Amino acid sequence: MSFSRRLPSFLLVAGAIAAPVPALAGGFYLQEQSPKETGRALSGGAAAGDDPSTVYFNPAAMTELPGIQTSVGGIALFAKAQQTNRGTTRTVPGTTTQVPVSGTNGGNAFESVIPIPSFYATGQVSDQLWVGLGVNAPFGLKLEYEDGYFGRYDSLYTDLKTYNIQPSAAYKLTDNLSVGGGVDVQYVKVTLTNALPQLSPLLADGHASVEGDDWSVGWNAGLFYRAGDTQFGVHYRSRMKHSLEGEQVISGLAGPLAGANGSFAATAPLTLPDIVTLSMTHRLTPQLRAMLTARWYNWSVMQAITINAANGTSVKELEYSDTYSVSAGGEYDVNDKLTLRAGTMFDRSPTNPQHLTTRVPDGDRVWLSGGATWNLSQSFALNLSYAHTFVEKANIIRPDSYFPAPATVTATTRAQTSGNADQIAASLTMRF
Repeated sequence: MSFSRRLPSFLLVAGAIAAPVPALAGGFYLQEQSPKETGRALSGGAAAGDDPSTVYFNPAAMTELPGIQTSVGGIALFAKAQQTNRGTTRTVPGTTTQVPVSGTNGGNAFESVIPIPSFYATGQVSDQLWVGLGVNAPFGLKLEYEDGYFGRYDSLYTDLKTYNIQPSAAYKLTDNLSVGGGVDVQYVKVTLTNALPQLSPLLADGHASVEGDDWSVGWNAGLFYRAGDTQFGVHYRSRMKHSLEGEQVISGLAGPLAGANGSFAATAPLTLPDIVTLSMTHRLTPQLRAMLTARWYNWSVMQAITINAANGTSVKELEYSDTYSVSAGGEYDVNDKLTLRAGTMFDRSPTNPQHLTTRVPDGDRVWLSGGATWNLSQSFALNLSYAHTFVEKANIIRPDSYFPAPATVTATTRAQTSGNADQIAASLTMRF
């Protein structure tokens, strides 16, 4: 890790922009892009082709959807996290003293309900050509700790939003093989705040906030193949390269640090990873289907964060690793009206233990889910799902240094984090 010696730029890096990026690895990526897929723990993936949400998971499978179909839905995410202070400290310039940082556990920082909306539409143009459109939010989270939180120098408030618009097309090469792809137009906006330590621990904290946004364009492509009762799908989604532009505001610093208060223009490149999906479904009986999906995430594209501020440039190493998820599920048609489904998934977090942050309490995850589809008529179907996510406990030891020598203050957040999440999902599929 290296820092600029110019004070405002240094604060920009240590206190704001660099902090959230490790959280993006697991906590901000939203797997939940389809209420129907949620019920089978995303095991249908690139091979199911039974719902307009295939626009996102593999547009090549749109060739399985006759006529015009739309899906409008949303997922309500209920996340919980507990933070335990394990000896958080800060230093005092000119001494070797480590002063304990006290405070509350921050409460449950997550919003009581986190909505994840989605809209998908597909249309059959001819016997060989399909077009589609998807609108969703693949990344996003909002959390806020109490002002007196013991980890306040690491984070207080985080709000990240993305909106993804994906026009797509698919072409049936043969009766068994289809190809498809789309363009991703993505908007991202980030707001972050945290407290800043004063030179003396007896003084009230300073405050740092940063806000930035950006538009970017990526692409995705896939193949879909049917062999009798078995379907295969493979899908690639490109990395998204964002360049956030915004403003950093520093306030409340006193004494010799008061000159650092003010507003500063800032930019930060952010690259979200390539994602590869491999899926298979197999019809075991006329009523029963089994599903399996594996995903690979190229998080190693994020090795460092470079911050370009009005007063200089700073680099913070991340050393992320590539990661994966594996899900399995099944569906059973009770009758022509009702289909039941269930699934499980293991989702590995790519975050480096040396860079864990309280901005998003995160760890490896295990899903258990279930759901149902009720065909209201030939034209309308209601999908309902529930999923519970178990999140592995994690120990955070995160030192953040502020201010150039000889005024350097190092705040080390030591915490244990634990949590879980519940999802309730619903969508309405319409066929014309």
